[in-house]
Amino acid sequence: MRQIALPLSTASDSPPRIVVGNANAGVLDALMEPDKWPFHTAILTGPPRSGKSLLARWFAESGQGDAVDNAETLDEDELFHRWNRAQESGRPLLIVANRARGTGEGSWQVRLPDLASRLGAALDLEIGEPDDAMLIALMELHAEMRGLVLDHSATQYLVGRCERSHVGVEKLVAAIDRLSLERKQAPTMAIWRDALIETKGGATKED
Repeated sequence: MRQIALPLSTASDSPPRIVVGNANAGVLDALMEPDKWPFHTAILTGPPRSGKSLLARWFAESGQGDAVDNAETLDEDELFHRWNRAQESGRPLLIVANRARGTGEGSWQVRLPDLASRLGAALDLEIGEPDDAMLIALMELHAEMRGLVLDHSATQYLVGRCERSHVGVEKLVAAIDRLSLERKQAPTMAIWRDALIETKGGATKED
């Protein structure tokens, strides 16, 4: 498992980092080769807190192309204009959406027929849910960012019991950190269990 530092403009001395694993390795490979995208366009979707906006910022700031975040909230005429501009200029366009396109409830429903047909021809990129190795790497990254020590025994215990998502891991580590500060002690199994109960509801005192 590896991490990459994204060279983004930020007030912090430490550039944002992203864990590369089963859920996003293919997406990163595709973002490195935008010249291969059909009609110079790709649509990136994925779970909350999975790094979509961070990757969009990196893509734009690195000069590889333009990016539109939260595309489902944008005026469709404006988005159609951005697509046309990509065709005219040949400059790649990365469209980031929080919901996949479709017709079902909760999906991104594109009303403008011309836009819907254009987006249907774009490259679809999707960040998936992390496997065990990536969950552990995410725990370690979030813990490091908080100055929190989670050793191997902690991550091995937590990985089989935590919510298996990017946002779930982030909330879990935040809960462990808060409980540790409140109790004025380093994270213990009791704290791990209480954090699991708080964030997932699936752990018990007998775990």
